[in-house]
Amino acid sequence: MDEDIPNFADSQQEIDFWKKKAEELKRSLDETKEELEEFQTSSQELEQELETQLEQAERKVRDFAAANQRLQAECESLKENLEKSQNQYLRQINELEDELAQIKAIKEELDKYIRELEQTNDDLERAKRTTVVSLEDFEHRLNLAIERNAFLENELDEKESLAVTVQRLKDEARDMRQELAVKDSVDPGNPDKDVEGEVDNKVLDEKKIILTPNRDVNADGTSMPGHTPLTPSARISALNIVGDLLRKVGALENKLASCKNFVREKDQQQQQQPRKAISPVDSPRSAKRANRMGSSTTPGNLQGIVKITV
Repeated sequence: MDEDIPNFADSQQEIDFWKKKAEELKRSLDETKEELEEFQTSSQELEQELETQLEQAERKVRDFAAANQRLQAECESLKENLEKSQNQYLRQINELEDELAQIKAIKEELDKYIRELEQTNDDLERAKRTTVVSLEDFEHRLNLAIERNAFLENELDEKESLAVTVQRLKDEARDMRQELAVKDSVDPGNPDKDVEGEVDNKVLDEKKIILTPNRDVNADGTSMPGHTPLTPSARISALNIVGDLLRKVGALENKLASCKNFVREKDQQQQQQPRKAISPVDSPRSAKRANRMGSSTTPGNLQGIVKITV
């Protein structure tokens, strides 16, 4: 502290220095007193808080002691109940062992009965196999008879349908001949129309050959409900006939298109004439009939197509 004391030039400086020093110490003393008072206050508050916590802890200890006594009493009660349950379970185990012995005896009797039933079942299965073989042979013979009857019925239906179709074709041929006779009497000097009419008649006749005598038969050879299916050989032959007829119809349509082009060129050359003749191929009735016959040969209507020889 002596090192902090400066050298004074006169007494006034020294007085001033010590006054300042006294004031600083006084302020420090006041601050220390305030801190002491604050510390004492906080100590009292902390002491009160600790006393409160101590009281709470003592109450908890008393509660825990009471709970401990209660749990010990419950533990003793549970031990007594456990002993009673063990004794009861032992009695039940003895009873179950007796029942198990009885069940084993019954099982042995049932096993013996099952072996007897298996032997009887084997005998019945052998008899069943014999009966099934006999039944299959009978079904085979019955199916053969049904197929033969179905084939004969289809032949009979086809014959009746062919008779109706032949009469219809004859009527249409008569109508076509009358129409051609009328057209020839109106314009007999046009050979191009005659050629086109012959080609058209040929196409119509070839298309009329294709018909569906048995509409109950599908394209794959299966019959509709209530009818007997075709045999595999009849189905294959029908499909072959359909393919040949479709090829012939395509060739005839190509020929018809070329004839129409030829006639159209001739008509263009005769546009300066006062009256233009109408070709039988381009007539409304012929077009309507060609559309009707063409629609009957679409893939959706090729069911039961056969070839007719008149």
